[in-house]
Amino acid sequence: MSIFAKLGTFFTDEEGSNDSQASNNIDAKKLAAAALMVEVAVQDGEFADQEQKVIKKSLIEKLDLSDTEAEELLSAAIDKQSQSIQILSFTRDIKNHFDEEGRADIMEMLWGIVFADGVEDHFESNLMRRIAGLLYVSDKKSGELRKKIMRENNLI
Repeated sequence: MSIFAKLGTFFTDEEGSNDSQASNNIDAKKLAAAALMVEVAVQDGEFADQEQKVIKKSLIEKLDLSDTEAEELLSAAIDKQSQSIQILSFTRDIKNHFDEEGRADIMEMLWGIVFADGVEDHFESNLMRRIAGLLYVSDKKSGELRKKIMRENNLI
């Protein structure tokens, strides 16, 4: 099962129903992933249009959502992120439901958001290091993913 297929199933409860916090049929596991993306995007004090576009594009392409579904999920993620005082709950669920490769895939998406505006802010760098630690992704692996995204965005 691919990492993105798992995103469709890992935040369901034991009976298989979606988390009650997910509104308008928004899948709670996708909401947590999107909220973590928003958390990374806002670390530099701005939530630039380009960062929102990258998140929306990732939601459409990686989570197989329609444009409307991605808009709704992004809006819900912004709300959820603004209500959250820590990233621990987001990362705990991801850590518990994904293997090493899956967690690295999520880190790669997050690095894509960091570099969406072409600049890596020191607050974003700090958050990415914390997230890597919470997801048990090594500094070396995170650094490799960072460089990969920088190359893809012609930043190095």
